[in-house]
Amino acid sequence: MPRIENEKFYKASLEKYGFTCEALHWNSEQNQNIRFKVLLSLIKDDISRCRVIDVGCGFGDLYNYMKQKPLRYIGIDIMQEMVEEAKTRTGCQILQLDACVDNLPFGDYYLCSGSMNILSRFETYQFIQNCYNASNKGFIFNILEGEDESLVYNYFKVKDIKAIAAELGAKVVMKRGYLPRDITIGMYK
Repeated sequence: MPRIENEKFYKASLEKYGFTCEALHWNSEQNQNIRFKVLLSLIKDDISRCRVIDVGCGFGDLYNYMKQKPLRYIGIDIMQEMVEEAKTRTGCQILQLDACVDNLPFGDYYLCSGSMNILSRFETYQFIQNCYNASNKGFIFNILEGEDESLVYNYFKVKDIKAIAAELGAKVVMKRGYLPRDITIGMYK
């Protein structure tokens, strides 16, 4: 069971903010772009030669942020409104799937920015496992760091992330310090 109902959470946000970064619960476009920059810095290959899957793609903002476009980009989101907006903004293939339970397409790298922030612990584990398993090279994501005390948001300690990576047999790289209580993790094959 999610901490809160995902669709209800984002529908209310869309009604309040429209198709903006605030509707996705980013403090600002600047903070969103900082997270994107750090996320992309963990890709170990020439991105123009990679198949990139952006899971929880929202409006496709990560794709539009990329200076160098991947060989192939696929966006995935659970909400139909997000899928339609991302298709319009990117012109790319955008799929409506639930990363926790659906079969995911294969890609070199799976990327995720903020989409696990309202999931339960179990859902977060499923999400990470499914994305990692569907990647040829790795899964790179950001998540909130700290004590898991919120009734809405999902926080993780570094030791918890390392335990998940160890269970998956993944090599881990972490970046911290770019924004308070935010951490970006690369789990590589």
